[in-house]
Amino acid sequence: MNVIKMNIDDIKSPERNVRIHSKKQIEEFKRSVTMFGQIRPIVIDETNTILCGNGLYETLRQLDYKAVDVYKIDGLSENRKKKLMLADNKIYSLGIDDIDVFDQFIEELSGDLDIPGYDEDILQSMIADAAEVTKQISEYGTIDQDTIQHIKNNQEIKETRMNPPLNNSHYDEQTA
Repeated sequence: MNVIKMNIDDIKSPERNVRIHSKKQIEEFKRSVTMFGQIRPIVIDETNTILCGNGLYETLRQLDYKAVDVYKIDGLSENRKKKLMLADNKIYSLGIDDIDVFDQFIEELSGDLDIPGYDEDILQSMIADAAEVTKQISEYGTIDQDTIQHIKNNQEIKETRMNPPLNNSHYDEQTA
């Protein structure tokens, strides 16, 4: 793959785009680009029309980028271009997150949860919920100190009822 730098003004948006980019998505895209830079090229055809990466293009324009990384594909038929545009937008959505690995990554970030595309408060809540569940699991079957003391007190009361102290005065009266 030959990625080149290109003036952003020389790139054209397609007449029609399969994907609608919400304001929220563009805002998260901005957070990502600000945090990591442009990590993938915009894919264009021989006329410099975008085939893949319209949201990235819009983001980079809004961030006032002058030059961007592009991957130029030459020689595709109009049908192949449309298929590429459709495939690019669909294939990503076919994957699913591995929740166990996701949870491990979140835990390994040690509270640094400023991650583009995710709500930090929700991630914090997930960690708190996971910590509470872990605590409950680790404590399952154990007894807290208040409960132990309550059991001891009840045991002492029971023993007292079962073995009352001898009343010597009562004993002495019956034997005398």
